[in-house]
Amino acid sequence: MAHARTAALASVVAVALSLVVAPAPAGATPPNIPSHSTAVSRLGALTVAAESHQSSYSRDLFPHWITVTGTCNTREQVLKRDGSNVVVDANCYPTSGSWYSPYDGVTRTNPADISIDHVVPLAEAWRSGAWSWTTARRQTYANDLGGPELWAVTGSVNSSKGDRDPAAWKPPRAAFHCTYARAWIQVKWYYGLSVDSAEKSALSGMLNTC
Repeated sequence: MAHARTAALASVVAVALSLVVAPAPAGATPPNIPSHSTAVSRLGALTVAAESHQSSYSRDLFPHWITVTGTCNTREQVLKRDGSNVVVDANCYPTSGSWYSPYDGVTRTNPADISIDHVVPLAEAWRSGAWSWTTARRQTYANDLGGPELWAVTGSVNSSKGDRDPAAWKPPRAAFHCTYARAWIQVKWYYGLSVDSAEKSALSGMLNTC
């Protein structure tokens, strides 16, 4: 009987373990995401100002997806960096692989389903100070692989975000709010961009989830 009870208990434990929600898949993360404490400090250092120059924005003012390595443009480089088991053709376009979208927790195997999101959208950057930059600086911003600006995410979640800041849009996956806020703050701080008051309040709230 004792043996039977032990076997039964083992079966129950096995079933229980199988029901545990699996963690988010491990994947590449854009570099230089600050710690929580650093993000709090840098959020406090950002200039608070109303957005401006909305009507003069054009995406063409930010030359993007330039060639960065060999035949790879910025978009393709992010797909290679953030995907798993990515195979590319002679033109650097992925022919196979998988991509985990941290914004919504979805995995895709078709690169056409993946968009590269500027965590601080180009239009948001424009309204926050990039309107005064040179074209060269805007190109650097739009293709920045050295910071946490570019993320591989599903096209649907990228479309739902549009050019909205965290006061108006947050990733649907709440577990990512802390990382998203830290990345957003780092980009704004590094490039000397301003935040508006509602945006700053939303970022502060997201940091509280860390």
